[in-house]
Amino acid sequence: MFEFCNLYSGSSGNCSFIGTENANILVDCGQSQKKIITALEDIGKDISNIDGIIITHEHSDHIKSLGAISKKYNIPVYANQKTFDNMSEQTSLINGNNINVFNTNDYFEIADLKIFPFHIPHDASDPCGFNIYKDDKKISIATDIGHMDSKILNKLEESSFVLLESNYEPEILKYARYPYYLKQRIAGPNGHLSNQEAGETIIKLISSGVRNIMLGHLSNQTNFPELAYKTVMNEIIESKINNDNLLLNVANRSKHGNIINIA
Repeated sequence: MFEFCNLYSGSSGNCSFIGTENANILVDCGQSQKKIITALEDIGKDISNIDGIIITHEHSDHIKSLGAISKKYNIPVYANQKTFDNMSEQTSLINGNNINVFNTNDYFEIADLKIFPFHIPHDASDPCGFNIYKDDKKISIATDIGHMDSKILNKLEESSFVLLESNYEPEILKYARYPYYLKQRIAGPNGHLSNQEAGETIIKLISSGVRNIMLGHLSNQTNFPELAYKTVMNEIIESKINNDNLLLNVANRSKHGNIINIA
């Protein structure tokens, strides 16, 4: 058994569940405690059975209830040192025995899960994506990416499942009611990945054999699910690459999805 479920994904909060016969983990904890616990209950999971929470970076939409949940349910937290240092309000709530520091680009394990954190370009202290392995299968989490490069692409290739950022539509961002500096940040090299860039990335991933992809971390103001899906599919179709058996879905920002069994 190797399961993935998107609980929340978007600029308003992020949290995913991954489970095996021997381990249950959360990736990020960026919604309220009540919403995360309720979402887990809805998919038949119990917060008290979570073995660890792994953190991509310290922005509030990824750590909102981290300290409270870890403290109340005695759950270990895994992050790199700079991330712990830059989320002191949350870290102060975590029992010292539950603070686990990993080194980005070094493997660590939680029960039967082998986890590899890798660098991503984003305006946080030391942000990372994750490859999460169970036997010969790999789930990859890659959101909050300012730009795609060959190193990140290499980490995503040959995955059994990928959660990939598709944050904004450039034309909508251009006319959004954001201050200029924020528009520059979002579209900059340490901001977020656009729908078009997600499509270009997926074309390359298909070539490596990836067939199960979920678009995530959609902006509430400058994107919407139908547009992200259509834009990415148009990029794929125009490339004329063989997309037989491709499963492309869009993560919901406000409610959990279905459990995906990773085959």
